[in-house]
Amino acid sequence: MAKKKPAAGTPAIAALTAANAAFTTHAYDHDPAHPSYGQEAAEAMGVSPDQVFKTLVTDVDGALTVAVVPVSGSLDLKALAAAVGGKRAAMADPAVAERTTGYVLGGISPLGQRKRLRTVVDASASEHPTICVSAGRRGLEIELPPATLTALTGAVLAPIARR
Repeated sequence: MAKKKPAAGTPAIAALTAANAAFTTHAYDHDPAHPSYGQEAAEAMGVSPDQVFKTLVTDVDGALTVAVVPVSGSLDLKALAAAVGGKRAAMADPAVAERTTGYVLGGISPLGQRKRLRTVVDASASEHPTICVSAGRRGLEIELPPATLTALTGAVLAPIARR
């Protein structure tokens, strides 16, 4: 993996660059009519949906929490709550998610968020040498080792996805 700096950077790319982390960016033409941002990214890059991870903002017992799960599955809210010692988890209000992270839905990155949130990455990420997450806008992905993602976000790995 080589470091690449696209012409138009995002806070996620800036965070990786500042950390001197190895990553690759993948840009593709986003189709607003596509029913799934993550599935579209996997198809556009020609990689397995198990290797492309979506970033979901949730509310666990009143605290916003980021869940990073493969696009091939869905988030298990009970497992997420348990992973952070909480009782109840629900999806966060989309407007709150956008305002808190500084990103738009479909382009929320776990990196470079306006406010650093507690983060949990599905344990399946460690099965891959690299995974892809949003780079901070629709049509732009970052490929990086899962260990780099967890280190830079302070994330914990836990089985939070349903397949």
